Order: sequence, then C-alpha cells, then structure tokens
Amino acid sequence: MARGGHARSGPPPDPNSERSDLRGIKFTALPSEGYSGPVPDFPLPRRLAYFVTEKVRTLDEDTTEMVADREAELWAWAWSQPQAWAWSQASESWRVPTIAMWVRTYVLCESSEATAADKGSLHRFQDQIGLSPAGLKENGWAIAKDEVGAKRAESKPAPSKAAPKRRMRVVSGGSA
Repeated sequence: MARGGHARSGPPPDPNSERSDLRGIKFTALPSEGYSGPVPDFPLPRRLAYFVTEKVRTLDEDTTEMVADREAELWAWAWSQPQAWAWSQASESWRVPTIAMWVRTYVLCESSEATAADKGSLHRFQDQIGLSPAGLKENGWAIAKDEVGAKRAESKPAPSKAAPKRRMRVVSGGSA
C-alpha cells in the first residue's frame, strides 16, 4: 500500500532525533567556510531588456548589460556558499540550471517588473537548491560548525577597555 503524500508531508527529518538515527538518516555536512572550487559558466542566455514606447519595443543595451553584471555577481556569490560544495559533486550537476534560474529570478525580483508569481518561484528555487533552512533539511544537508574558528575566537584576549576620552572640561574663572 502506498504511503506518504507530497514531498513535504509530515515533519522533516531531524538529524538530532533518535528516530532519524534508527532510520539511518544522516545529514551531509557542508563546509562552513564555503566553496572555493571551480565555478561553472552561467548556463542561461543573456536576458535582454527592452523599453516600450507607443507599442514599439526597443532593445535597452545599458539595462541588458546591468542585468548581466548583476547575474554574474550573484552567480559568483552563490558558488561561494557552503551549498556549492554539494552542487559541485558529479551526482549533483543536474542542479546547475536550477541554480541559474534562482539567480535569474532573484535579479528579476530586485526589479519593479517582478510579479507575485516571480517572488513565489524564488522561494521554491531557494528550497530546491538548499539556500533556505527548509531547503537544507529537504536536501539532507547541514552546514558544519566551524569549531576551529570558534576555538580561535575564544583564545584571543579581549580588548582592554581604555578610559573614554573626556568631551567636556570644566574651566574655572572664565566668566565674562
């Protein structure tokens, strides 16, 4: 008999629960420092921007270039995140177009042209590629804690508290 329902029916697996341990559910630890490996080329064609005057569409080259620059900036940022380590694995290469669609939709949602449907799809893309807390759980990923960095921060001496500089001084005998 079939069980379950939708992908999100019921509570998501909890990596800290005993039941998940019994079922063998383990989360993949992603490096907290992010990903520094090779970044694939952006797979989507350039998004052309137009302006319309009296039902005539004209290519807006400046806006087209600005959109391409913003997409390139966001693409580079996404590939520096811990999730990019998982995306870079050979078994996950199918995600690259979805990551690109997240970038394209994110840039669109920054503009005044964005619709409610665009903003809704942005959340779905974020979940699919693991850039949201729900998406991390859904993909079975967890960002590893940087224990070495935490120890390093603990071992640094606290900065000494210098006496505050005096801003006002009392001057005696100065009445006019």
